[in-house]
Amino acid sequence: MNEGTVLGVDPSLRGTGWAVVAPNPYANIPFHCVVYGVIRMKHTQPVPECLLAIENELSKIIQIHHPQLFAIESTIFVQSHTTAINLGAARGAALIAAAKFKLPIHEYAPKIVKQAVVGYGNAAKQQVTYMIRNLCGLDRNPPPDASDAIAVAITCLQHMKHMQHKPSSPQSASLPRA
Repeated sequence: MNEGTVLGVDPSLRGTGWAVVAPNPYANIPFHCVVYGVIRMKHTQPVPECLLAIENELSKIIQIHHPQLFAIESTIFVQSHTTAINLGAARGAALIAAAKFKLPIHEYAPKIVKQAVVGYGNAAKQQVTYMIRNLCGLDRNPPPDASDAIAVAITCLQHMKHMQHKPSSPQSASLPRA
């Protein structure tokens, strides 16, 4: 897989979105969405089975596509304690898959993802989907959970590109001397 390939994940107990995204150096389209999908679980499946499936499926994706980085959306504010617990558990299952393969893990808040992809931290989901289609040259809208995972991966790639161009220390920057 290309240098800098990211596995982006939007965790959820019943619908974890995932996407493998790489920089696209050959066209006016900045990113190449290699593959994306959603790990869907039935509402009747017990929570432990869902968590095991999330970890197993993400592990398979890592083994097949060999991403260099793992990016995940951080927990958002939720009003229900049950939802918060289940979301945290789904995140944990995803993080275990990344840790198992020793992938560097990057976490991004939803507002940061929207800011990076759309340019506005309070953007609507439709705006995010529109932008990821344009940034990746997709011909159709991915499912919402996969769309969010693509956006998380793009955010990570943009962050990594920014960090490569940023001076590592004040001494290495070309600053005028006093």
